[in-house]
Amino acid sequence: MVECGLEVLKNYINGEWVPSSGTKTLDVVNPATLELLAKVPLSTKEDVDAAVKAAKEAFWEWRCTPPLTRSRYLFEYRNLLDQNFERIAETIVKEHGKTLDEARGDIKRGIETVELACGVPSLMLGTIEEDAAKEIDEACVKEPLGVCVGLTPYNFPAMIPLWFLPMAIACGNTFILKPSSQVPITAKILVELAEEAGFPPGVVNLLHGSRDVSNTLLESPDVKAVSFVGSSPVAKHIYTKSAQNGKRAQCQGQAKNFIIVMPDANIEKTVSALITSVCGCAGQRCLAGEVIVPVGDIYEPLRDAYVEAARKLRVGYGLDPETQMGPLASKEQCEKVKWYIQKGVEEGAKLLLDGRQLKVEKYPNGFFVGPTVFDDVKPGMTIFKEEIFGPVACISRAETLDEAIKMANTSIYGNAASIFTSSGKAAREFAYRIEAGNVGINIGVPAPIAFFPFAGWKDSFYGDLHGQAKEGIDFYTQDKVLITRWF
Repeated sequence: MVECGLEVLKNYINGEWVPSSGTKTLDVVNPATLELLAKVPLSTKEDVDAAVKAAKEAFWEWRCTPPLTRSRYLFEYRNLLDQNFERIAETIVKEHGKTLDEARGDIKRGIETVELACGVPSLMLGTIEEDAAKEIDEACVKEPLGVCVGLTPYNFPAMIPLWFLPMAIACGNTFILKPSSQVPITAKILVELAEEAGFPPGVVNLLHGSRDVSNTLLESPDVKAVSFVGSSPVAKHIYTKSAQNGKRAQCQGQAKNFIIVMPDANIEKTVSALITSVCGCAGQRCLAGEVIVPVGDIYEPLRDAYVEAARKLRVGYGLDPETQMGPLASKEQCEKVKWYIQKGVEEGAKLLLDGRQLKVEKYPNGFFVGPTVFDDVKPGMTIFKEEIFGPVACISRAETLDEAIKMANTSIYGNAASIFTSSGKAAREFAYRIEAGNVGINIGVPAPIAFFPFAGWKDSFYGDLHGQAKEGIDFYTQDKVLITRWF
């Protein structure tokens, strides 16, 4: 289907690519060049009902497929992702704005989760106890839930769908992916490759659309589990609504990540890590550093070195080889980041580097905001408390490690926190006391590998089980206890 010369993306339901029954569409835009890439449909309730019906009807046969056989589909899927690695990475750059290296990291991390899911025959092993009582044996087996849903954001178009889809279907569930309407082309490719891998019709389904699609899925009695990544208010809404409708939910929200720098830190290596943490993916990741807390005498040399490094960062289109940082993913996000910068100025923070002044000559209309640095950011300021989701560093000085930890722990979020130090004692105290789920020691972006959970705390996560590693297996299965005696 074509509209105004652009492809209108289709849904994938029951093994077929089908147009949405709706007539409304949104533009998919390259945020650097403003090129129109495609149109994404706003799917209807009828589309949702069809996808849920297909997934429900496919469930029993897929559930009865041995885990070893399911893993073989995933091995083939992993190989296809690898064969299409560069194609997917370039698509991510075009519809999201990341640099090419960042896009490659996006898909690489997703592939690692597929590789983990390939081990499902051992990951789903149950337990048994002979003679739990006299002549009675007791066992616990893991069984799939049914229809599972993934509601995924724009900031990692490949990795986050691949956090959920492989683990869910490896466990014997069927799956409906509802990606962000800002980055639907990557999702389309991921599902095309699942189709090529040979998954039976109805096992993997794709629905494009708005929050109306999400709400309809949440209300469906046939959907058993929901995985979500996005803002904390929406995460709380989805978690609450899922519970009201009898569904499991894991909902990852926002962050405000603090990075403490001790006086004994290596300044050169620390600044390099800080630039990557704050400005990588233009700050649009929930592990990005936002508040830098220099402790004691390192404050001035660290601040000056960071500003100088940030000033030199090359900003542009992600497919240009010289580019080190791309644009914000949308006009809305660009304006939001600029609003926070102005808010910081109004509330009295010292603006040392203003990214709003950046001009990218080859792409004058792109959604660019350059690296921005605030100094003298005080607790209580908006930019101290709220997630900016842009390349903005907020520097807040502390005199002691104790003061710095207490400062970080005032945040309502607990996604990540890091410390840079040469002291094992300081690192241990920080790790022990900090209220965050992902903790870095001399690591700017403490991103867990696939076989560890992405462990957000506080208002950064709503739920009990995260979607990765062994917790993902537990989330996508339910225990059945068998108690047997033979006469």
